[in-house]
Amino acid sequence: MEILPKLLSVNALIVAFLVVAVVTWISSVISVKILKGRVPGAAIAIIAGLILAFFGGKWTGGNKGISDVSGLAGFALLGSGMLRDFAVVATAMGSSLSEMKKTGWISAISLLMGVFISFFPAVIIAFAFGYRDAVSLSTIGAGACTFIVGPVTGAAIGADSSVIAISIAAGVFKSVFVTIFTAPLAKYIGLNNPQAAMAYGGLMGTTSGVTAGLAATDPKLVPYGAMTSTFATGVGCLLCPSICFFMVKFIFGQ
Repeated sequence: MEILPKLLSVNALIVAFLVVAVVTWISSVISVKILKGRVPGAAIAIIAGLILAFFGGKWTGGNKGISDVSGLAGFALLGSGMLRDFAVVATAMGSSLSEMKKTGWISAISLLMGVFISFFPAVIIAFAFGYRDAVSLSTIGAGACTFIVGPVTGAAIGADSSVIAISIAAGVFKSVFVTIFTAPLAKYIGLNNPQAAMAYGGLMGTTSGVTAGLAATDPKLVPYGAMTSTFATGVGCLLCPSICFFMVKFIFGQ
C-alpha cells in the first residue's frame, strides 16, 4: 500500500490515460447494451467525467477537479489545452482538401452565423434571469459559443469569476447537448457528407460536442466537423469580446 501511491504518482499521465480508457469502455457498454445506442457513448463519458471532477474537487477541497486527487494528478496534463489542440490537429489531418474546397464560402458563413446564433439567444436568456450589465451578458453569451470563448471573453472585458463560471457551464451544457442529439437528428438535417459536416461544425462551434456527435453518426465525417468547429473557437474569441460586446453595450447601455 505504500508502494501504490508512489507508483501512481510517478506514472501519473499513464494512469490518467488508463482511467479515461476504462470510463470510455464502460460508457460504450452502457450505450450499446442498456440504452441501445440511443445516447452516444461519448456523451455518457462526458457526463461521467463531469461527475468525477465534481466529486474529486469536493473530496479534496481543491479547484482542479479529479486531478486534485492523489495519484490522478496526470489529468492536469491530459486535460490541458496542449493535448486537446494536438488531438484536434491530429483528427483534422484525416480530412481531404478536395472535399473542403467543395464547401466554398459555406464554411466561412457558418462560422459567423454560429457565433451570433449562439451568442444572442444566450444573452436574452441571461437577461431574463436578471443580468443587466453588458459585461455579464456578453460573457454568458460567449460561453454559449464554447466553454473556451466564455472565459476568454470574461477575462478580456473584466467579468466576475462567478459569471465566468456560468459561461463555462453554458458551454459544457451545449457540448453535451450537441453530442447527444447530433446522431438522432443527422438524417433529418442532411448531415451525411463532408460539406454538411463542415457547415455543421461551424454552426455548432463546440469541438468536443461536434466531434463526439459526428463520431456517433459517421466517423468519416469527424475530421471535417472538427476542422470548422476548431476555427469557430478562434472566431468566437475574436468577435465576442469586441463586436458582440459593443453591440450588447449599445443595446443595454451599461
